[in-house]
Amino acid sequence: MKRILLIRHCHAPGQHSDSPLSKNGIKQAHALSWKLENMSFQIDRIISSPYLRAQESIKPFAEKQHVDIEIDDRLKERILSEEPVDDWMDILEESFQNSHFKLPGGESSTEAYDRGVAVLNTCIQDETSENIAIVTHGNLLALMLRKFRVDFGFQEWKTLTNPDIFLIQRIGGEFITERIWDDTKSYD
Repeated sequence: MKRILLIRHCHAPGQHSDSPLSKNGIKQAHALSWKLENMSFQIDRIISSPYLRAQESIKPFAEKQHVDIEIDDRLKERILSEEPVDDWMDILEESFQNSHFKLPGGESSTEAYDRGVAVLNTCIQDETSENIAIVTHGNLLALMLRKFRVDFGFQEWKTLTNPDIFLIQRIGGEFITERIWDDTKSYD
């Protein structure tokens, strides 16, 4: 049975590619590790965004399980604009409603979806790894989930937590998606 875990990184104080995890984010990374270690299956492969906060989120687990972290630039966070945007929530909502909408220097939802889904398709076709963890960012994760849940949009994005985990399983010929991170639970 093919399983893919889509993981949103733990809390970080900044959005820059080199922003490290916060103190709370480091605790979350250890809770994430505990959750992944206690799954009913073993993770064969880890693929991460090149951004530091994504790599630091999965690092405690990867080190304990001796699984290499593969970096894939296609998992970096989506850029809405090269310039600062005051009303970025409105812009983001518009981008979910109009998948071709983009600001100068930014990336449309369609463009981000295409690169994220290319990673998913590679994982689905990977016959050497049965259980794969993909670590990325909230906006891209929400777009990637649309491959399996076309109704996943802006309102659903707003419910994502840091971290968050969605389990995607192929059962028969169908993919089933389930959110398995419980932000109210203590993982230790």
